[in-house]
Parts: sequence; structure tokens; C-alpha cells
Amino acid sequence: MLPDDDLKIITEKMGRKPNLVEQGCFLNLWSEHCSYRSSAPLLKCFVTEGEKVIIGPGDDAAIVRFGRGLALAIGMESHNHPSYVDPFNGSSTGVGGIVRDIISMGARPIALMDPLYFGPLNTPKNLYLFEHIVEGISSYGNCIGVPVVRGETFFDESYSGNPLVNVVCVGLVEEDKLVTATAQKAGNKIVLMGSTTGRDGLGGASFASRDLSEDSEAEDRPSIQVGDPFIEKLLIEATLEAINKGYVKSCRDLGAAGLAGASSEMASKGRLGIRLIADNVPLREDNMTAFEILIAESQERMLVEVAPEDVDAVLAIADKYDLNSAVIGELTERLYFTVEFKGEVVADVPILLLTEGAPTFERPSTPPKKRDMGTSPEMPEDLKNTILKILSSHNVASREWIYRQYDHEVQIRTVVKPGDDAGILRISGVQGIGISCGCNPRHVGLDPYEGSRGAVVENAMNLAIKGAESIALVNCLNFGNPEKPDIYWQFKHSIMGLADAARDLSIPVVGGNVSLYNESEEFNMAILPTPALGVIGFIPDVSQVPSSTFRNEGDSIILVGTTKAEMGASEYHDLLGCQNVGHSPIVPENYASIISTLISATRSGVVNASKDLSLGGLAIALSKMCSTMGAKVDLAGISDGLRTDELLFSESYARALITTSEPEKAGEILDGVPHAVIGTVGGKSLEIKLPEKTLSLGIQEINESLQSLTKMMME
Repeated sequence: MLPDDDLKIITEKMGRKPNLVEQGCFLNLWSEHCSYRSSAPLLKCFVTEGEKVIIGPGDDAAIVRFGRGLALAIGMESHNHPSYVDPFNGSSTGVGGIVRDIISMGARPIALMDPLYFGPLNTPKNLYLFEHIVEGISSYGNCIGVPVVRGETFFDESYSGNPLVNVVCVGLVEEDKLVTATAQKAGNKIVLMGSTTGRDGLGGASFASRDLSEDSEAEDRPSIQVGDPFIEKLLIEATLEAINKGYVKSCRDLGAAGLAGASSEMASKGRLGIRLIADNVPLREDNMTAFEILIAESQERMLVEVAPEDVDAVLAIADKYDLNSAVIGELTERLYFTVEFKGEVVADVPILLLTEGAPTFERPSTPPKKRDMGTSPEMPEDLKNTILKILSSHNVASREWIYRQYDHEVQIRTVVKPGDDAGILRISGVQGIGISCGCNPRHVGLDPYEGSRGAVVENAMNLAIKGAESIALVNCLNFGNPEKPDIYWQFKHSIMGLADAARDLSIPVVGGNVSLYNESEEFNMAILPTPALGVIGFIPDVSQVPSSTFRNEGDSIILVGTTKAEMGASEYHDLLGCQNVGHSPIVPENYASIISTLISATRSGVVNASKDLSLGGLAIALSKMCSTMGAKVDLAGISDGLRTDELLFSESYARALITTSEPEKAGEILDGVPHAVIGTVGGKSLEIKLPEKTLSLGIQEINESLQSLTKMMME
């Protein structure tokens, strides 16, 4: 039940001790998951407003202006703990939850992204989690007709006892059809529609605010929601129809803390109270208590505020789509959260105390002990084999096995399919958006501030090479137990890094999610600090988006950006077994200029192919561009005192490869940022001239290495 300190505060504020039902409501709404008690003070450093921002943080989803009377809804959520306990249902309901957040704003979901983080696939348990989490996402997304167009999959031992399932959803809405979660008027009725309420998901919010134990799979299964995508599809259509007909005054998805959370938050946002009749809630199980009805996180449910004269019309729409619906309460001028059940008042608490009264605070933070930087490992003699091994590593290899399970072309907006640096969607005419997601947890682990800055830069680069200017950012901040000073220090400095980079690039942080206590007693470790991002960018003409692979024989290959001796936390070092040696990349001072220049170059039409440099470095980016056509590259002239392995495998930020048939024109546009012509497209192999030797990699052996993950999963 409630911690003693919280119970004391609530008792003093209310002038009496809360009963058990009321304590259950406070336990969930005052949890870290709902109230951000130790993170809210830190999140204030984000810049959340911007020229295109219509609605920022605080609602179910953010709204960003697109133009032509259209707006984009964007949200990001995690479903980490549930996906460990029940991978299929945990991941599928994670998709369902973020989709309903988009719907509740009046927007139709048009795209999903899924940054996923797993333990190595060399154990049966990790393999089971991997397979069933991907299956859960594909099953739900495919059934509701929302394409998964982009994702990230990262493997590290720290996720073995606590995989991360983060989901981004983007929606499209006409600006004049927007709805928020802010209640409008006392006397309006509260209608609950969708699925029935059962005992699944009981205490999900409080469950998400604690560590996972070895026995979690059995003891925590009642905390896991069970989804039904077919009901979700009906709920999408019913909710949007009611909104488009003007019946819905405000709307809230039932997510964390269930009915208690959605109803109290909706009312308090409008500075109103609410009176609920728990007996009116459609149930799927017998003998449910008031506490269970209020706290259950059963899926596919939506709460809408409706004027009394429109209630019958909304109930008729729900009936048309064969959904359960009922009037379960009304808004009041009395600022209390009141619940009646079986003729008795079972809860009656000040609503602002419930939704806004949880004390927030910064925890003690202590930097980790200074790390021994170690010495650089001896460079392998067989560099070609090293490149092929990195290409076949699960962090670099093709994700084809994953994304071919997703329907990424439904709704026929998809211009660039999964597997590229960014997903591209057509929105109106030739105008569209680019979307990118993820981070590099190993970089963040070595340096939370720089690694998090790098995450913003990496996503902005993914969009820039497609001609997209970043206009909004959402995040899922996944960390371990914040009660440990070193973990809270990671968390704090990561947020500072994200905030500084986003501010420098004028990208407003419009929403997100904090997921803490991602630790496992089973493996006695916390996850790597993982500030997964979702970034959206505007593209004026999607027909000009370059390919990610070589297409035109004879094109010049240009390397943009500066390569430095930054090998710490690299995929190369991981291959050599020395992850903690050296320092991770530091974001260069001119990164904003590089990003804006790449956008200009791409939009000018001179870029035929483009690739961001990230995991694995330059050698890996060149190899990935050789899908059907090779290239001759000379790196001897740009070694600039670097070791050969540093030149090939450093993961320095703000670098890209572009190809062009107009090198002089491209050079004029790139003037002012570091760049060099390093080769020519053509041939049936990748030839890399180094200071001391030349490497030759055949297209077939490159592609075979990249298929290692798919091959393993198919066996």
C-alpha cells in the first residue's frame, strides 16, 4: 500500500485517513510512472515550445503544425516491465496504448516506430523474448492497419533481465478537429466506450515503478494487460466519428492507473471535479470491487466528455461499431474525485491533491568512479574479416527478419520502407515527413551527457540526409533505479545533454515518457542508460529523397564531417571485447552547420544517395551502400594521423556519405563544412585503399554478412 510518508501527507491534507479504495488511487496516481516525482524537476530544462508546436507536453500526445490546415500528432511510450513478464501481450498493448493516445487527440494514426532493446540472442530466454515481442508488435499493428515504418533493435547484456519496448506513433488531424484531454464544462456527461473492464492490468502503474525479480513472470502476470486489436480498430473508427461530428468535448485514453487516472486527470485539467458511478462501468468479470474497477488497466477503452443532449448520439455510434458503452458519471464544479458504488460513496478526495499533489524532488546524485581509460587494443591483421564480422553482428546486421513481419505499406503513404536511416511518409501532395528513432546506449553509458547529445544529433542526421528538417522530438527515458545516486546522476546528465542539443538545433521536446527502475534481480544489473528518441522532420518534396544505396555508376562519393579517434563504446571495440576502453564520441562544435548544410544539399537535387555514419563507422556505412553496386574508395588521403582502425571504425558524430553526379555543384553547397571526395561508385566490389594496403570486399559477401540475423532466425 501507500508509503508511510505519502500516507501522512494525504491524511494531513484531507483531514482524515484515506480509505483503502482512496489509498489505491493515490498509490497509482502518485507513482513515479504517473507523477514523475523524481524526474519532473529535471524535465523542466527542455524547451517545449516552437513555431510549429500547437500542443506540447501534458496531453495524451503532442500536436505539431504541418501546414495546409493539417497537423501531426506524435507520442512515445514504453511498455518495458510488462513485455518481460508477458512479451506478446506486453508489447502488443504497448502499441495499442500509444495508438489510443493519438486517437484521443482526434488524429488518425498513420505510422509507428519501435525502438527495441534486448539481451544477446545466445540464450533461450532472450531469444524467446525477442521473438514474442516482435510478434506482439506485428500482430497488433497489422490488425489495426497502422504501418510500422521505422525502428531500432539493439542488443546488450544489460537488457537480459529487462528488455525495453518503446513505441512511437504519428497521427494526422485537421487542425479544426483537434480535441484535448481538458474537461470543458460542469454538467457534461462522461461516457466510457470500447472494451469491457476486467481484472487484467491491476496496479500496472505502480508495477511499472519497481524492479523486476526473478519470479516476475509468475507473480506479476495479473499486472499485464491483454489486448484485442480488432476492438481497437473499431474504437479508432467510433472515436474519430464521434469527434468529427462534434460530439466530443474532451477525450482521454484509459492507460496507466485505469479509470481513476483518466477521469481524474481529465477533470482536473479543466479545473473541474468528477462524480463516477462505478456500477455503470461495463464489466467482463463478476464480483469486481470498486478498487478493481477504478484501477484495472483493461485495454481498448476511451473516456469522452459529451454534452447531455449528445449522449444518445455517442452511444448510438458505439453501438454501430458493436462496442460497449455507458454513461458512468458527470463533471462537477465541486473539485473532488467522487466515486459511488452500490449506493455508497467509496472515494471522495480533493481532485487536485490526487492528480497534482504528489511531492516532486531531486534525488542525490553521485558521478561514477573515474574510469581507467585503458590502452587501445592491438589492431587485427585481417581488417577485411573484421569488417565482415561487424556487418554480421546483431547490432549492425539487417533487420529484415523483423520488419518483413510488419505491414509497412498499409495506408499507402510509405515512400521509404523500413531498413533505411529514416522512414518517409507522404502527407499532402509532394510534401511529407521523415521520422527517425533510437539512441546508442553504449555511448550514453560511457558519457551520459555527450552520448545523449549524440542521440539528438544522430536522429537529426538521419533526417537531414533525406532532406528533412527536424521539427519536434519525443523521448522515452529508460534508466535503472533512480534511488541509486549513480543511476540518478546518469539520468540527470542525460536529460541535460538531450536538452542542450535539442535547444541548439531548435527542436522542441514536445512529449515523452520516463521509465525508471529498469533493473533485474535475476541478473543483478541495471540496463544501460537508454534515452530512446523519436524525431519528426518536414520534407517539402518526397520525390527528391535520395536512396540509401549506390545507384548511379560514376557518381562521386563525398564524406561529410570529421573522423576522430573516438573508439570508446564502438561496435569495433565490442567485437574485440574492450567496451570500456577509450572515450565515446564527443559532438563536434559545428554539428548544427553540418546538419543544415546536408538538408540544403539534399533539397537541391544534387544528392543521388546518402547514408548517415553511425554504428560501425565509415567502413560499415560504405559496405551497406553496396547493396547492388560497388565502389572504389581512397582513404589514404584523409587518414590525418589516425590509426587505420580508427579511420575505418570510429563512430564520430555528424558524419555522412553522399553521392552525386555533380561534384562541383555539391562542393559549392558543402563549402563551409568539412568534406572530401573519397571515391567513385561502380564495379562489383568495394575497394578501400588504406595507407598500407587495399581491402576488397565482394558485394555478395557483404550482403551475406548483413543477413546473419535473418539467417539465424530462419534456421
